[in-house]
Amino acid sequence: MLADISKGTILYFTPVLMLTALLLSLFSYLAPTAMLHSQVALLTVTPSSALTQPGSNKAVDGPSIFLGPLGSCSRPNNEAGLTCMRSSISPVYNTSVFTSNTPSSVISAPPEGAPVFIAISLVFSVIFFITFTAISFRHLMGKAGAIWEKPVVQRVSAWIGIVAFLIGLASTLIIFMWFGKAADDFNQSIQGQGSNGPQLIATVGNAFTMIWVAYAFFAIPVVVSLAKFHVLATK
Repeated sequence: MLADISKGTILYFTPVLMLTALLLSLFSYLAPTAMLHSQVALLTVTPSSALTQPGSNKAVDGPSIFLGPLGSCSRPNNEAGLTCMRSSISPVYNTSVFTSNTPSSVISAPPEGAPVFIAISLVFSVIFFITFTAISFRHLMGKAGAIWEKPVVQRVSAWIGIVAFLIGLASTLIIFMWFGKAADDFNQSIQGQGSNGPQLIATVGNAFTMIWVAYAFFAIPVVVSLAKFHVLATK
């Protein structure tokens, strides 16, 4: 029974985790310009009196901006519709909705290489998902599954998974530190202006939560791929 559970987990559950990781990574990469315009972002700047009037919970109307690796979406007030930039790997965020005393200069796009490397990681992730799934279901392919039995093919698949995981995780950490510092600098500047400052607050967005979950899921098929070679090497 334990062997059947183990086999079922590796053959069926692990590819599902990989697919989930791939979709989460893709959604967080395309948001907010291409999809999920106001739901997912790496950094958000929204109306709030928390910095200018500490302890206040009153609702505030004002401009908002949602930033992602490919661009931004913004609106001048809570009732207005979102205006999204065209997606680009070297975006310039549209901060024109802010007033002149808003420290918008601290809101800038991360290093151009980061979105590019994330895109490369996504491509490798797609390839790894296809090869990993094919290797898992090779016993259902008949003669066509023979190619996926070859150790060299499985080894290449594992290396693709490792490269995708490491490049994507490293690029995400760079972007996380970049936007984390931007949010801190923005909020400190608002606080420095006291009650005369704009009623805004910057927060690191929920896209990072999606990415951390994605890489937690991604790690499982990568470990499974490596475990196969560890077992073979110790026979």
